[in-house]
Amino acid sequence: MSDPVRVVVVDDHAMFRRGVSAELATTGAGRVEVVAEAADVDEAVAAVTTHRPSVVLLDVHLPGGGGVEVIRRVNDPEVRFLALSVSDAAEDVIGTIRGGARGYVTKTITGPELVDAIGRVADGDAVFSPRLAGFVLDAFAGAGLSADLASVDEDLDRLTEREREVMRLIARGYSYKEVAKELFISIKTVETHMSSVLRKLQLSSRHELTRWASDRRLL
Repeated sequence: MSDPVRVVVVDDHAMFRRGVSAELATTGAGRVEVVAEAADVDEAVAAVTTHRPSVVLLDVHLPGGGGVEVIRRVNDPEVRFLALSVSDAAEDVIGTIRGGARGYVTKTITGPELVDAIGRVADGDAVFSPRLAGFVLDAFAGAGLSADLASVDEDLDRLTEREREVMRLIARGYSYKEVAKELFISIKTVETHMSSVLRKLQLSSRHELTRWASDRRLL
C-alpha cells in the first residue's frame, strides 16, 4: 500500500480550514494526510517549507497577496497546488492556473471528490470542476474565450489584489459599509480603493463598473 499524500490546507477562514482537514481525515483516511494548516501567505510558505507536502490545497484569495503569491514564493516543482475556492470567476481560474496551480475546484465539491482530486494532482494530473474546465480549455487552446480573457487579464493587471476584491464586491451590489465589513477595512479605505479602480479602468461610476464586470464574466 502506498503512503498517503501529504497535504497542507491553506484558507483564511479557520472553521472552513478545520472542516476540510476533518473531512480529509475521515474520508481520506489512508489516502491523504493533512500535515499542516495555514491562514495566510506567510504561514503557507512557512508550512510548505517545513513539511514538504506533495499537495497544497490552496484558497485563491488570501491575506498577504493571494494564492498565486504562495505558488510564486514556494517555487518548488515537487510541490503541486490545487486551488479550492468559492470563486468560479474566469479571471480567478485562469490567473491561478497561469500562476502554476495544477487544478482548480470549487467549495461545492464533496469529500470523496476532493480526496480523489488531491490524489490525481499528486500523480501529476490536472483537475478542474466540470464547469471550470471549459474556461481552461478555451483559454489555453486559443479558442473562443481566450481573447476575452487576455483582455480581462490586461485590465485586471492594473489593479492590486485588494482593488480587485473591492471591485468585485462593489460590482455585485455591496455598499461601501458592507465591503468594509467583509474585508475588515475602513469605509474610507474602501472609498480610496474604489476611486483608484474607477480611474485605472477609466470608468465613471459604480453602475459602469457593474456593467464592465458583467460583460467580462467577473460576477
